[in-house]
Amino acid sequence: MGTSISFKRPDGKEAKGYLANAQAGNAPGVVVIQEWWGLQEQIKGLADRLALAGFDALAPDLYNGVVVPYHDTDAAGKEMNSLDFMDATTQTVRGAAQYLSRNGAKVGLTGFCLGGAVTIIGSCKIPELKAAVAFYGIPPEQAAKPADVQVPLQGHFANRDDWCTPEVVDNFEKGLKAAGKSAEFFRYDADHAFVNEQRVSVHDREAAELAWGRATAFFKKHLG
Repeated sequence: MGTSISFKRPDGKEAKGYLANAQAGNAPGVVVIQEWWGLQEQIKGLADRLALAGFDALAPDLYNGVVVPYHDTDAAGKEMNSLDFMDATTQTVRGAAQYLSRNGAKVGLTGFCLGGAVTIIGSCKIPELKAAVAFYGIPPEQAAKPADVQVPLQGHFANRDDWCTPEVVDNFEKGLKAAGKSAEFFRYDADHAFVNEQRVSVHDREAAELAWGRATAFFKKHLG
């Protein structure tokens, strides 16, 4: 449904991504951020699904063409740990947001796992954004503090998650409330990455559909 494109980062460098356009013109935009596996077909599928819901969706390739097989957690960890999260967010992801907003459209940001952490950094650092939805990812406090969040934020988290743990989620949510931020967090009796239907061992269809419905409604509310 979508197509591979190139777009400019604010620093002028070229970045690549997968773009799925809504049928209607002048649609609002959503930037979609990959898990630690890279720009997998599953993430492209979520961009397609956002396009069907009425958004222009762009998934930037933060690993520059590297896609890690689902079973190889060592390789995924290596790729994620070598990623410059701040450069990826303030340059590649911001460039994607600027691309989608070029005709005056409102733009949101969403991401999963690694992408969830990038989404929260983006909610603090990318001025083009109007809303953000993070799935089971929160960055370390030195990268993004709750008080620094600049846009309405929605979060979806798994109760059985040893990476983005319930304790980390609770503390971040408390920080958002203390700072008076517009935020809503949802928790699911599911495993980390429960939205990913290609990973049968963790996918929870009921939780995924509930979270997806909440996310698309949130974007329609804030992006139009």
